[in-house]
Amino acid sequence: MSVETEPMTFWTEARPRPAEQGREHPRTARLPFVIYVLALGTFLMGTTEFVVAGLLPEIAGDLHVSVARAGLMITVFAVGMIAGAPLMTMLTLRLPRRLTLMLALGIFAAGHLIVALGSSFALLLAARFVTALATGAFWAVANVAAARTAGPAASSRALGIVGSGAMLANVVGVPLGALAGQFVGWRGPFWALAALAVAAIALVSRYVPHDGPDRQVVSIRSELSALRSGRVWLTLAACATTTGGVLSAYSYIAPLLTGRTGLAAGLVPLVLAGFGAGALAGFLVGGRLGDVRPHATTIVAPAVTTALLLAVGLLSGSAAAIVVLVACLGFFGLGANPVLISLAVRFAGRAPTLGSALTVSAFNFGTAVGSWIAGLALDSALGLTGPAIVGAVIAALTLIPTTALAVIRR
Repeated sequence: MSVETEPMTFWTEARPRPAEQGREHPRTARLPFVIYVLALGTFLMGTTEFVVAGLLPEIAGDLHVSVARAGLMITVFAVGMIAGAPLMTMLTLRLPRRLTLMLALGIFAAGHLIVALGSSFALLLAARFVTALATGAFWAVANVAAARTAGPAASSRALGIVGSGAMLANVVGVPLGALAGQFVGWRGPFWALAALAVAAIALVSRYVPHDGPDRQVVSIRSELSALRSGRVWLTLAACATTTGGVLSAYSYIAPLLTGRTGLAAGLVPLVLAGFGAGALAGFLVGGRLGDVRPHATTIVAPAVTTALLLAVGLLSGSAAAIVVLVACLGFFGLGANPVLISLAVRFAGRAPTLGSALTVSAFNFGTAVGSWIAGLALDSALGLTGPAIVGAVIAALTLIPTTALAVIRR
């Protein structure tokens, strides 16, 4: 793997023309409205990824399957995200970005209609998988479109806004979906997501700009050239470990809260909402800091996350401490993600979309592997604190690639 000089093709394309430059400093200037349109799209994507967890009992009862079997709707979505982001990126390589975003939202809406109307569990699994493919494509292209629109000086901030849509889904979308499922049935949230996706298509059509004449349409071989960059692979490794460390512990936080901390089951959603609020704030703050000190941000965030996860394991008997630690875990644990996405897009050079797509795969791969190892730890002698300890080890591994990136930069 090479550690070649940073290519500038993508960022040259993103640089604003003289007529477009205002007097505001690029790091404080107002971001274009299209950034928030793309954040709406990631809000829908984040909601559909996690809302199923709050609807599993209703889905299982209606479809006459076990809750564990109904959980496959979550598993197939994760697999679709891992494979779908790079695969759909290559398949839509020559399409305009705006058209790709609209097609992804159209497939997303169709997949939710099938789930809302379907009665075959196999059909629902297939629809979830296809929806995940579309989600991966949208996320990858949205990141590139946001970074290109904002320019190099504000790319991390723009990606923080886009990514905050998914974080907001944990705070608002998922709880509302679970609440709606109790009143109108589990199919109701899928109807709502389909309708919102159609509305998002109209917004994307209206506000996402056409690709400029200076956009270079590259070949698949040129896109794959990004895989030769050592810095891309270091960034992807950091994506996998930073997210895997946090979410391996977060996936099993409910048993820890009720079984060791002593919280009532009814209070668990409030603690989870605190994590989501912290993650939302972390994405926004991390995006801003990443434009000024990208490498410092990607080193400090996992270091603090490691300490927080160890504290969760050590102080799990204190309810007050755990509530604060979980909220801080959301803030620091996912705060470096927009910076890592920005770095991957930059280091990919002539293949920014593939670089963005690979970060989506890396985040989901880290989550899948981390939560699997945490599940094994939960059944080991470590017990309820096992996932937090596993998460601390995985998060600490993030310091290896992020420190290497900082050294290479110097």
